[in-house]
Amino acid sequence: MRTTFALALAFVAGTAAADIKLLVAVEPSDREAMVISAQEIGASLSRAAGVPVRSSKSQDLSDAMRSTRTGEYDVYIAPAHVAASALSHGFALVGSTEPDEVYQLVAKSGVKSPAELKGGRIYLPQQDSVGAYMARGMLNESGQSLKTFRDVLYRRTSGAGLFAIDTGIVDATVAKRGDVEQWQKSGTAKGAAIITSRPVPGGMTVVVKKDMPDAQRAKVDAWFTSSAGMMPGIGRVAYRPDPATYRYVATLGNWTPAQLPGAKVVTAEEVSALARSGAAIVDVRTAKEYNEKRIPGAISIPYGEKSVKDVAFDPKADDFPLPDEMDRAKPVVFHCNGAECWKSYKASQVALSRGFKTVYWFRGGMPEWEKNAMAVDTSKPAPARLATADPAKR
Repeated sequence: MRTTFALALAFVAGTAAADIKLLVAVEPSDREAMVISAQEIGASLSRAAGVPVRSSKSQDLSDAMRSTRTGEYDVYIAPAHVAASALSHGFALVGSTEPDEVYQLVAKSGVKSPAELKGGRIYLPQQDSVGAYMARGMLNESGQSLKTFRDVLYRRTSGAGLFAIDTGIVDATVAKRGDVEQWQKSGTAKGAAIITSRPVPGGMTVVVKKDMPDAQRAKVDAWFTSSAGMMPGIGRVAYRPDPATYRYVATLGNWTPAQLPGAKVVTAEEVSALARSGAAIVDVRTAKEYNEKRIPGAISIPYGEKSVKDVAFDPKADDFPLPDEMDRAKPVVFHCNGAECWKSYKASQVALSRGFKTVYWFRGGMPEWEKNAMAVDTSKPAPARLATADPAKR
């Protein structure tokens, strides 16, 4: 009896003191952040928390954001838009390393509105950076999008967009208001801000999983907010932004349009009914995500996304191997990771262009499916069987 009790205590203790998985997500254009050592941060946090910390660092912010939706890490140190996604998917805010900042869309002299930039060129940081994220959001809010521009130049050099305006290389860019003010004080600026965002959390934000054991989470929070938590290249968590600022950023992140011409946008309940009627449900998330959990009966055809997250995306830049044997006359539903995931939007567009007659877009995807307590298949998936066309019609 004593032995059983001791084993039970050991199990409970082991569960409470689980390893911590930490991800440091950085932008390549952030020179200070690039010197961050995730291993050093992990080692120091491990000593404070009393458990092993498995830490890693990534420059792929799109993948970091994707992982927040699937809960792959327990702690994120990341820019505001990645943190905003995490806070919408089971994470709690610890704080940020810098005060709120404002972004501005800057245009060449003479331009007063985004509509006047049609056919021009815009300089943006890497596609998944917070700067590019804010630019897309501000354009969407003004009723425009990146399709307004003839060329979108993505680069990894911070602050070069303002110089590119001065030299006539581009017609617009995005920058922090402080950088724009310094630029204008130089006396050589050949442009001005035409859109200003609301305040968004600055620097790097730290978030932790809400279901982390209370004692462990208290140690993690205390370390990040203490002087011991000074992180080279990042600093210390010294600010606690208003949660509304993250909700604002998350709203900007819902880039997918509410409608898709040629396809019908459907809800979780409608997808369930379509599945029962024999429609094909196509999951375009990664194979890993599909293998972990999926809508019962869905088939996996991952969408390899490289094109810009915009209604004017170029499908030729992406990889979406829709099998030729799929029946174009059969209704098909595409879905991924919710309204902020463009893969299913793009997949639906590609399917329409390839002759599929009845296309449904499940914009809410897996988050909406689970929120509505729909059945989820977590078994080992069997090889997919595709619905083929009637030989007589081929």
